[in-house]
Amino acid sequence: MIPWLGELIGTAMLVFLGTSVVANAVLDDTNGNGGGPIFITIGWAMAVMIPAIIFAEISGSHFNPALTIAFAVAGNFPWEDVPLFVIGQLAGGMLGAAATWAFYYDHLNKTKGSRLGVFATGARIRNTPVNCFSEFLATFILAFALLGLNNQPFADGTNLFGVGGVILVIGIALGGTTGYALNPARDLGPRIIHHLLPIKDKTDSDWGYAWIPVIMTTLGAIVGALLATAIF
Repeated sequence: MIPWLGELIGTAMLVFLGTSVVANAVLDDTNGNGGGPIFITIGWAMAVMIPAIIFAEISGSHFNPALTIAFAVAGNFPWEDVPLFVIGQLAGGMLGAAATWAFYYDHLNKTKGSRLGVFATGARIRNTPVNCFSEFLATFILAFALLGLNNQPFADGTNLFGVGGVILVIGIALGGTTGYALNPARDLGPRIIHHLLPIKDKTDSDWGYAWIPVIMTTLGAIVGALLATAIF
């Protein structure tokens, strides 16, 4: 399997499972309704870790344009592979979100109010400088931690379980402000799907906020990768 296809399938799997966890927790008449933030955070951690283990030997399991660009800036990934990886990741994010839409179609249409939170992140308190800082710092920690884990003596595959731990602690510790997007493909791809596909009485897709989970996650990942590369 060529690496970019691994990125597409892995990102689609990640986003499908992750957004479906949110759908199960927040949509009306699901078995997981009311699951709460811990339910969602654990689910997202597993949604990231499982495809990371599956596709590690194929593509390196980036599944995230911010990480791909950051690793290239830090000299850990070839620039010529960046465009196809990013395209695959964004396409995977859209496919995964579309699968969640199909799977939870009846529940999406039955639930009243905004359903955007199933697909994309948003700030609990809208304060642009603070929201930017939240996404920057959370993704800084993600990139730094992933490169740090990869540098350890146990970086033989067992460190991939640490990926789930990183996502879990970031979600529990830092997810309370903006929902810890960490990943442009995870936020932008599903936001586009929310905009395009029919959902009964849906609200707008909050495009005024959408740049923060794209730009600030990428900047945070770049700084985290540069620092990790300098240290390790």
